Amino acid sequence: MKMKTTALWTLCGLVTLVAGCGGDFYRVNDPAGDKQYYTKDIKHTKSGAITFKDEKSGSVVTLQSSEVKEISKDEFKAAVTPEGKKN
Repeated sequence: MKMKTTALWTLCGLVTLVAGCGGDFYRVNDPAGDKQYYTKDIKHTKSGAITFKDEKSGSVVTLQSSEVKEISKDEFKAAVTPEGKKN
């Protein structure tokens, strides 16, 4: 139990660090569902979860457990551009 708590707080700290670094584009992975989301802004809830708008689907997503990575503008655009509009 103590290991899970430590891991959760470490993850929250990393998410906060990444979100606070001034980057504009993020890929958020949901380890439970193996799904990727793309966003420009991440908000932290009091419970430690994150909330953001997925730019690919337009949905507002809240995840209790997540992996956040800052990505380049080019990678972000490639991920959120619909298949029919890619060159």
